[in-house]
Amino acid sequence: MDWLDADGFEVARQVLQRGIAAVYAIAFLSAVAQFRVLLGEHGLLPVPRYLARSSARGPTLFSWRYSDKLLLAVAWTGAAVALLLVAGLPQLGPPWLPMLAFLLLWALYMSIVNVGQTFYGFGWETLLLEAGFLAAFLGSNEVAPPLPVLLLFIWLTFRLEFGAGLIKIRGDKVWRDLTALYYHHQTQPMPNPASWFFHHLPKPLHKVEVLGNHFAQLVVPFFLFFPQPVGSIAAAIIIVTQLWLVLSGNFAWLNWITIIVATAALGDGAIAAVLPGDPDLTPDYAPTPVWFTVVVLAVTALMVVLSYWPARNLFAKRQLMNASFNRWHLANAYGAFGSITRERYEIIIEGSLDGEEWREYEFKGKPGDPSRMPRQFAPYHLRLDWLMWFLALGAGGESWFIPLLRRLLAADRRTLRMLRKDPFDGEPPRQVRARVFHYRYSTWSELRQTGQWWIRRPVGMLVAPTSRL
Repeated sequence: MDWLDADGFEVARQVLQRGIAAVYAIAFLSAVAQFRVLLGEHGLLPVPRYLARSSARGPTLFSWRYSDKLLLAVAWTGAAVALLLVAGLPQLGPPWLPMLAFLLLWALYMSIVNVGQTFYGFGWETLLLEAGFLAAFLGSNEVAPPLPVLLLFIWLTFRLEFGAGLIKIRGDKVWRDLTALYYHHQTQPMPNPASWFFHHLPKPLHKVEVLGNHFAQLVVPFFLFFPQPVGSIAAAIIIVTQLWLVLSGNFAWLNWITIIVATAALGDGAIAAVLPGDPDLTPDYAPTPVWFTVVVLAVTALMVVLSYWPARNLFAKRQLMNASFNRWHLANAYGAFGSITRERYEIIIEGSLDGEEWREYEFKGKPGDPSRMPRQFAPYHLRLDWLMWFLALGAGGESWFIPLLRRLLAADRRTLRMLRKDPFDGEPPRQVRARVFHYRYSTWSELRQTGQWWIRRPVGMLVAPTSRL
């Protein structure tokens, strides 16, 4: 069925397959480094306890049993398969080989997400799962990319961008009066090295940025479905706006995977037009096997049916943000920053050996030491740092934060490796406490005078001094 072949989208397929696989590699390696401390047998929210108490979880290999060794086996296997896909090796074989590889990534990572509880409760987890599932049906190098699958990726990009745009317009008034960026760069979860400078751009330029964001999210996505070169131009606009977000903040792999899935609308002809010379980017393909066409059509039909719920959500009065409507994390609803916080508060954990002198624990990504410039970590996801931001907003944390303090009192080595600085060099403190501070960016003059990127003041006590039992 040649009419199902998307000739002229080979570059898009290569970027989709290799890019999504690269994000999976990062996600699995993140699990290797962080999962046991946060959710392992002796973690802050132990998976065995969760499995014993909850029946609301989705499909997971760990329903059989959980152990830290099994988790590491799952994560290392996922990382290895993902890196093979990044190198393009399974794509050199028949279509079923990359299909099985991506379905394995999807199943393994879904097993992790479905027991990850609040530490995996981010929209980009379901986004990665949905993208990985779709990537399984892009075929291999020997056959043309299937048009229905590329259209599903475009539909995913549409939901990502248009859904995020609607969330903003329907949500906080600062998106409607164009003042959102007066606050966002300062109050976003994890600023990066450039965020301070973005915050200090002229306010009229901030309004232009917000207006451009609305255009990119509420208008441009419709043009992704147009014939070439219009579809490529729409994809390019989305990619450029996402790169702007990459420059100004740390949002794990959200922006990067949005860039990757948006390439589904980039045609080889449009790419060749901006490259030097006259490159031929589309190879000759073998006929597509009938079995693969049948699989693609079946998956397309499944996704069309599942898309009813996120499509309805786009036009609902109470639009859901980052919601899954099924147990397999397919055809999800997306969106971010429907409301913007105006003030920044941080939870600072301190310890003491004598109850008199208090020393501060420092995290890798979240603001702490006012004189330390924020660092770049995205697309890597510092899960504990992100949860600390939510904790400062008053979004719970009792289930994991008190266990974190207990680990610090015990000077647990694995937990301390999650931090940037242990002020006691491995020695257990006598007491710990958690204080609330108000943070704001320094001005240009304050930075020159003090060398501090942040100005902070104490607000109150979250957890009073607590001793080891």
